[in-house]
Amino acid sequence: MKKILLVPDSFKGTMSSTEICSIMEGVIRKFYPEAEIIGIPVADGGEGSVDAFLSALGGEKKFATVQGPFGDKMKSFFGILKDGTAVIEMASCAGLPLAGNEKNPCLTTTYGAGELIGAALEAGCGKVILGIGGSATNDGGCGAAAALGVKFFDKDGNSFVPVGGTLHRIEKIDKTGLDERLKKTELVTMCDIDNPLCGENGAAYIFGPQKGADVKMVKLLDEGLRHLAEVVKRDFSVDIAETPGAGAAGGMGYGMKVFLNSTIQMGIETVLDTVNFDGLLKDADCVFSGEGKIDSQSLRGKVVIGIAKRTKKAKVPLIALVGAIDDGIDAAYDCGVTAIYCINRKASDYSRTEFCAKTNLAFTMENILRFGKAMRGELR
Repeated sequence: MKKILLVPDSFKGTMSSTEICSIMEGVIRKFYPEAEIIGIPVADGGEGSVDAFLSALGGEKKFATVQGPFGDKMKSFFGILKDGTAVIEMASCAGLPLAGNEKNPCLTTTYGAGELIGAALEAGCGKVILGIGGSATNDGGCGAAAALGVKFFDKDGNSFVPVGGTLHRIEKIDKTGLDERLKKTELVTMCDIDNPLCGENGAAYIFGPQKGADVKMVKLLDEGLRHLAEVVKRDFSVDIAETPGAGAAGGMGYGMKVFLNSTIQMGIETVLDTVNFDGLLKDADCVFSGEGKIDSQSLRGKVVIGIAKRTKKAKVPLIALVGAIDDGIDAAYDCGVTAIYCINRKASDYSRTEFCAKTNLAFTMENILRFGKAMRGELR
C-alpha cells in the first residue's frame, strides 16, 4: 500500500477521532513504513468539531466571550482554517453539558451561537461552517438570529429574544436589521439528522426529553415551534418546517435557513468537501473509517456511509472499524463498505470495554494488516 486515508468518527466517551487516527497510523507504520498516510479526523458537528477541522486542515483557535445556554456570559471559541473559513460548534456555548443539572429547553438560548458567527464575521471570514450537534436548546434558532440583528415582537409591540418556552409569544418578526455582512458570507450548517421541525418526529418530541423536557413541556415546545413556523410563513412566505434537518438542535436547522439563509448539509459531506476528499481519493489504495456503533441510523448518512458512497464511486476499498455492530446493516455493503470489523475482543458491556478500546483498536488494525500482507504473500 502506498497511500492510505484515515477518516474515522469519534467513539464517543472513549476515543476522539484524532486519537483514532493516531492509533491507526501507528499500526500501519509497522507494516508499511513508507506509506503516505493522511489522517482526516471527523466530528459530527457536535463537541470536538472545531478541533477535528483544525487537526485535519490547520488553522487557529479563537476565543470570544458570549452568552451561555441560560444567557450568562462565558468564554467560548471557534476555529479559523488556513483558507479563512470559520468553524463553529454550537455545543461550545449552547451544549447540553453546559446546562448541567438545570436542563430546561424552555429557558435555554442559541444567542451565543449567533454571537460566535458575529465574531467570525468580525474576523473577516467569508465562509462559516456551523456544527449544531449536542445542543441544550429548543428555540428554533431565534436566539442566534436575534444576536445577528433579527427582531422579534410580542402582541404589544415589545421586542424580546424568544426561548423555547416563549416562542408562542412571537407576533411579528423584522429581519431588516440583520447584519449586512451575512449577505457576503457563505453559511453552511452541519446537520446529521433529518427530522422535521414539528410533530411526532420533530425537534421537541424526539430530542426534548434528553434536554430535560417532560411530557407537558414537550407539547408546549412543539406548539411554540409550530407557531414560529406559522409566523414565518405568514410574514416571509417561507414554508420549510418539513425540510429534513429543520428539527435539528431544537429547530436550529430551521432558524439558520429561514433567518440567515444558510445551506443545511450532512456533517460528513461538509467535512469531505472541505478537505477535498474526492481529490485525495484519486490515487488512494485503501480507506479506513469507523464509528462507535454501526446500525440502522448509520445507514441514513452517518460518517461511514457518507464516506462509502464516495469510495464506491472511486473504486477504493473502505474498511470500517467499529465498537459495535447492530443487526440489519447489510445495506452498508451495497453502499460501498468493503468490510466491517468490531474491535471488541470479548463480549463485555461498555463499562468494561471503554477502558481497553485503544488497545482493542490497535489489535484489530494489526490483524487486518497482517491478513492483507498474507494475502499478498508479503508476510513471512
